[in-house]
Amino acid sequence: MLKAGVLGAGHLGKIHLKLLQQSNKYELVGFYDADTKAAHKIEKELGYKSFPSMEALIEACDMIDVVTPTSHHFNCAKKVMEAGKHLFIEKPITQTVEEAEILLKLAAQHHVKGQVGHVERFNPAFMSVKDKFENPMFIEAHRLAEFNPRGTDVPVVLDLMIHDIDAVLSVVKSKVKGVSASGVAVISDTPDIANARIEFENGCVANLTASRISLKKMRKARFFQRDAYISVDFLDKKVEVVKMKDAPNKADDFAMILTNAEGKKKQIYFDNPNIANNNAILDELETFAEAIENDTTPVVTLAQATEALRVALQIIENFKHL
Repeated sequence: MLKAGVLGAGHLGKIHLKLLQQSNKYELVGFYDADTKAAHKIEKELGYKSFPSMEALIEACDMIDVVTPTSHHFNCAKKVMEAGKHLFIEKPITQTVEEAEILLKLAAQHHVKGQVGHVERFNPAFMSVKDKFENPMFIEAHRLAEFNPRGTDVPVVLDLMIHDIDAVLSVVKSKVKGVSASGVAVISDTPDIANARIEFENGCVANLTASRISLKKMRKARFFQRDAYISVDFLDKKVEVVKMKDAPNKADDFAMILTNAEGKKKQIYFDNPNIANNNAILDELETFAEAIENDTTPVVTLAQATEALRVALQIIENFKHL
């Protein structure tokens, strides 16, 4: 079992601590949090061992799980890698692309693995259809959240939209050609609602909307490709897969047939896969353990997370020209 430690014991950090303790792939060593008062309280109430310093925790572990505010990601990750320890880090990977690229070099230099917590890749709805994507050419995503003052210190693009950016980049096998965006700051200093259009070299277009001032929650994405439409509801963990194929000469009485202007007939049918219940955060942590043990590529690599950050920051840069 890999010895694991957690840097940062806030709301999400506590969840990671609990899951690492439950996992049969890790031995939870303890945690470090710069807020000593909060750390002592967590140690007393929840029983996790609090370490006196970040360095002491890193030294005692094989893998460090960084769940600090994003502003501390780079410094924490750098220390972890320079100590020769494997790194799991929450999204976004860092504040800047330059910092992320340094981490990529450190991972190679110190022969350690890294994975980033883009948790929607482990959403059971998304996982159930990931093998059904075949060159999608138009993608539309809406990620709407109710107002929570805890999240307004981070731009909505880095807080919410980056989930969909990563998901889109994982299924579109083409380079980004251009990005355009607009946003409105309603109650924050940065936009609270944003829309982005991402164009790819192969002609695919992704239209993403994110809001943190919505009256209701929504996390949906729709993927359109030749002869298929795939809808993923990340929130309710549901999918809808509608496919089309050439209609047979003699169709069933109940078959859904579409005929175009040229008289070509297509039959519509539904191909909805089974969705297995899972704990997405536990799954991402445990697949990382498997990547370390088997010396395989993590599901969400540092390089992939760097590209998601690059696109997110391009979107944010567009806001400055509004």
